[in-house]
Amino acid sequence: MTRIPNGETRPTDTAERTWTLGTTPWQRIPPVGAPRARVIIDNDFSGDPDDLYQLVHHLLSPSVDIRLVVASHLRPDDPFDPSGRSAQNAAAVVRDVFARMGLTSAEVVVAGSDAPLRDRATPQPAPAVDAIIAEALRDDVSTPLFYVAGGGLTDIASACLVEPRIAERLTLVWIGGAEHDGLAGAPPNPMPIEYNLLIDPVAGQVVFGDSTIPVWQVPRDVYRQCLVSDAELRVRVAGTGPLGRYLYDEVAVVTTMIATHLGGASESYALGDSPLVLLTALQSVFEPDPSSSRYVTRPTPALGDDGAYLDVPDARPMRVYTWVDTRLMFEDFYLKLAEFGRWQSEAATGAA
Repeated sequence: MTRIPNGETRPTDTAERTWTLGTTPWQRIPPVGAPRARVIIDNDFSGDPDDLYQLVHHLLSPSVDIRLVVASHLRPDDPFDPSGRSAQNAAAVVRDVFARMGLTSAEVVVAGSDAPLRDRATPQPAPAVDAIIAEALRDDVSTPLFYVAGGGLTDIASACLVEPRIAERLTLVWIGGAEHDGLAGAPPNPMPIEYNLLIDPVAGQVVFGDSTIPVWQVPRDVYRQCLVSDAELRVRVAGTGPLGRYLYDEVAVVTTMIATHLGGASESYALGDSPLVLLTALQSVFEPDPSSSRYVTRPTPALGDDGAYLDVPDARPMRVYTWVDTRLMFEDFYLKLAEFGRWQSEAATGAA
């Protein structure tokens, strides 16, 4: 339930120092070399605020070239944002984050569809769909393209329905889907269909069963590993400056709300979308790959109407991550946020 900026309940903070994507003015020792990969970020930014942490982390990572930020929808009855215009609200949240960071590259923000797919053959039109296709079909670049999704799959499924050729031009990294038999068990009292898949189960069926998109999946048992403590968030996020305090406060809104329903406060929170950064921006130097995390290779299953995995003989291979390097992931985030916070604070104090 990320709060939607409206100018009344929370005026947007505009940073004094500005920058554009492709620059890193907060780094006193500049990065060496050009980005190694292109990234399209897709997330439901009006929902669980873990996506804000992923967004900021990706934007502060010079090894990837952020080409688009797709603001996608939640399911219509989602308590985080039941407005029916969650994709539009998500775009407003992203623009607010950009303003807080002094990032002027708002042209990369595109809204996805506000509704899920009606069936497996009919795309949902949206500005994001056209932009995804255009980026995937570029022939003037050779860097690999990762489509990183922390929510539903409506817009990438729609893009593939409109232009199937994009499947051979990108790799999907998706946070979502239930546990796989033989790899992990479900948590206590799980949702009947995993949260992100439930946003648009038909889109999941299109991507897994009807397309040839290569998939790197971070299923529920793995994204639930990405716990941080409240002490970490207080000291290493909120303590870094206005941007960090904003990120902390958005999580605090959720933890305060759920404390009344779950019998008390929790000292941890799952930043479950952060593996999207780990698996793309923090790959190894030699033989580039997310070499500090673990995965198994399995045939890509089809998805049933109930979200279950259905075996498909001779299906294309997919990666199913079983463990992610949370030390590397979160330590990198804390240090980048602190570095960026110092740079922003220099403007406030008049430092050179």
